[in-house]
Amino acid sequence: MDEDRRIQIGQAEAWLWWTHVPLLAGQRLGVIGKFSAVSLEAAAELLNHACEELKAQGCTLAVGPMNGNTWRNYRLVTEPGIEPPFLMEPVNPQPWPEWWRSVGFGPLAEYYSAATEDLAARDPRLDAVAARMAKAGVVIRPLAPACFEAELDRIYDVSVVSFELNYLYTPLPRSAFVAQYRAIMDRVKPELVLLAEQAGRPVGYVFALPDYTQAQRGQTITTMIVKTLAVVPGRAFAGLGALLLGEVHQVAQVQGFTRAIHALMHESNQSRNLSAHYTRTIRRYTLFSKRLTVGGV
Repeated sequence: MDEDRRIQIGQAEAWLWWTHVPLLAGQRLGVIGKFSAVSLEAAAELLNHACEELKAQGCTLAVGPMNGNTWRNYRLVTEPGIEPPFLMEPVNPQPWPEWWRSVGFGPLAEYYSAATEDLAARDPRLDAVAARMAKAGVVIRPLAPACFEAELDRIYDVSVVSFELNYLYTPLPRSAFVAQYRAIMDRVKPELVLLAEQAGRPVGYVFALPDYTQAQRGQTITTMIVKTLAVVPGRAFAGLGALLLGEVHQVAQVQGFTRAIHALMHESNQSRNLSAHYTRTIRRYTLFSKRLTVGGV
């Protein structure tokens, strides 16, 4: 991993990035990630030192916690609710957000996870969308596990054009993307990964996984985690994201799941708008920032 510097002060530790970081208009970001601390005093000393280091590198805004970019772990749970943690969700001690706030960090972006217990619910508008997609030659199919790496290539092709306007987007090489998903290959249930194609070209996908943390708690796995939903830009594919979400809900119900969690949605993302038709918010997360110069935001 391409960290620029590791810092440790007493019982607190973090890594800093400033060379390869997300872009934000009018700012030069410095990123603080891999954060850990055992007390307010340790956290405050570490975070203040981190900000001075980043300022010395010419950064105007410190952002964190983020392990370099948004393809890796980032955000703090700020409103935990009563639900237990789910698969691949960030987890942190409850005091940490207040420790960041205590040294001048405030919210830069907010995120949500939401759940539904009614997988049979279907937006009545989806029938018209399905008919329009069929007429346009768009076919929705499950992932082919025998061709897993080739399927990841197709998912990558959609991701890079679908996400490039996302907040704090950073380009990711194909090899790194494939490596990230290869690491969770044994957790993938092919029926829960749906690809939309037009004339053989991938134009959208939804990537969902069983919530294996239920099994770790000695429970039957009844929850599906919708990890990623992406569609290529263009009016021709309007509604395809909603259709993919509705389809994966139906598939999950047939597979015996009774519940879905739509995970880690940015407050302004289209996926959150689609999710709102079905779900209730169960958890909130925050990405923090602190101004390092007079011109920062």
